[in-house]
Amino acid sequence: MTRTAVVTGASSGIGEATARRLAAEGYEVVAAARRRDRLDKLAAEVPAIRPATLDVTSDESVAALAGSLDRCDVLINNAGGAVGLEPVADGLVDDWRQMYEVNVLGSLRMTRALLPKLIESGDGVLLMLTSVAGLVSYEGGGGYCAAKHAQTSMTETLRLELCGEPVRIIEVAPGMVQTEEFSLTRFRGDAERAEKVYQGVPNPLTADDVADAIAWCVTRPAHVNIDRLVIRPRAQAAQHKVHRVS
Repeated sequence: MTRTAVVTGASSGIGEATARRLAAEGYEVVAAARRRDRLDKLAAEVPAIRPATLDVTSDESVAALAGSLDRCDVLINNAGGAVGLEPVADGLVDDWRQMYEVNVLGSLRMTRALLPKLIESGDGVLLMLTSVAGLVSYEGGGGYCAAKHAQTSMTETLRLELCGEPVRIIEVAPGMVQTEEFSLTRFRGDAERAEKVYQGVPNPLTADDVADAIAWCVTRPAHVNIDRLVIRPRAQAAQHKVHRVS
């Protein structure tokens, strides 16, 4: 029987790349996101992909998706994002709330809804796409770092609580990844500021690089759990140490 993988935030960036990669690995992929037009285009290009409208901040939307699935073998909690770079002292509550709703509570909703199916599969995989921001904090990243630290903690807790169940709990934590929307969203549509994040950095990671790492983790033998995979571009030694060329 064909295994089914659910990928949230699949309308662009790492989510879209992961949906394509898992389809190539032989999965039936449920590509879930809010922007249905993008998902329909993706599904038209890749027959193994099924589009599903999803808002991870909505209990009703998550329940509807879960109820539409006969099975779920893999869940990729990818939906997330950063908003703003204000210091904590100037932090905007609405921005922090949005980051927490999508990154943390969105992952919670999806996990609660699909965990029974993952266990029922006999060899489930729950993969949390976090960030190096969930491991080391940096100036201006207060809200995003807080949300990603919460996701990292959730992943560690799940692994403890599900020990003995047939589910692998995996965390993939990327560093600097250049996608079409991440920095643009963070800077509220300011393309010039978004571009400066990657200016002079030779070969930041791409969405395909991260999708490749995700696929490798997911396709290990059932007894092999990749607890945490940290992936950065060679040019980035740490959040505060990035090689740039003029």
